[in-house]
Amino acid sequence: MINEILQNLINTKEVASFIDNVIVGIEEEEGHDEVVEKVVKWLVENDLYIKLEECKWNVREVGFLRVVIGLEEIKMKEKKMKQVLKWSTLKEVKDV
Repeated sequence: MINEILQNLINTKEVASFIDNVIVGIEEEEGHDEVVEKVVKWLVENDLYIKLEECKWNVREVGFLRVVIGLEEIKMKEKKMKQVLKWSTLKEVKDV
């Protein structure tokens, strides 16, 4: 449903969405607020709302779908990376 509502912005790669997660990701700060306004407007027009306490503004890095998306890279969350590094080495097939 979200993908259908925001299809035009998704096609222009200004917005990405997955289920109930929406991220506005344009490279230039100029125009960002206008894209956010469009997203909010289209959501409200379709009786959908956002939780302001879950919104993040003016950040250079944001967690999205269990990864951290930054201006230069996409990486795993540090906590997840530590868990992976702690995995013990499997020695036998039954350990899988």
